[in-house]
Amino acid sequence: MSTAAAKLICIDTHAHVFRRDLPLMPGFRHAPEHDALLPELLDIFNGHGITHGVLTAPSFYGTDNSFLLAALAAAPDRLRGTVIVDSTIPRDRLEALSAQGVIGIRLNMLRRPDLPDLRSAAWRRVLEDAAALDWHLEIYVEGPRLPGLLAPALETGIKVVIDHFGSPDPALRLDCPGFRIVLDAVGTGRIWVKLSAPYRLGGVDPKPYAAALLHAGGPERLVWASDWPWTQNSAGHTYAKVLGWLDRWVPDPAQRRIILDDTPRAVFGFAGGF
Repeated sequence: MSTAAAKLICIDTHAHVFRRDLPLMPGFRHAPEHDALLPELLDIFNGHGITHGVLTAPSFYGTDNSFLLAALAAAPDRLRGTVIVDSTIPRDRLEALSAQGVIGIRLNMLRRPDLPDLRSAAWRRVLEDAAALDWHLEIYVEGPRLPGLLAPALETGIKVVIDHFGSPDPALRLDCPGFRIVLDAVGTGRIWVKLSAPYRLGGVDPKPYAAALLHAGGPERLVWASDWPWTQNSAGHTYAKVLGWLDRWVPDPAQRRIILDDTPRAVFGFAGGF
């Protein structure tokens, strides 16, 4: 057994903290239905054997990451963060965020009509600066539109993490062109995929997606995430239930151990040990 496994490290790679009374970005798609505060999340972690987590900036705050940064400051040994930025952010600001525990940029383009041009000089500079800091780019977009973001992102050298199984078209499922591209990229070792949020997949059973991803890249290319507190999808969910899904998606306990520990430890800036 590896030292990492002996320590029973478990990392939730995508959870949110927010408050209802904070300003929302113009044109927000939805507002928080309740508060999701750090003490509650850490209590949940403690009750379910989760030792560390990655906080993902919710889309409704836009580029205001202040609440997330305050959470990172409150638990710096347990948490890392993925933030939302625009293409004008300077290198020194990225460096300051890195010192605060930020390890990635979130690009949430779901149901947004226009995708950013990641081949533009401005975005290339941001992604190359982020890559130099060993950050990742987290992409969340409908599977059919994923190729328009994935290819130019990979050209910059940044690590890429795909949200929620890659969001395949529920009508095409495994044959979704975006998902096929994800499988090809996973096989080359250039991206990672989150096994998370099956309720965002149009009612499709995610187990075949997990099996295909495991076959293409192995557990070294997969991470698990709770998506707590399941914004717009909280009815009927508990943390224990969501964590238990991983047993079904990945029946092999040795593979689950890699997905919960070894892989996220390396990808999300926990590799220095705990």
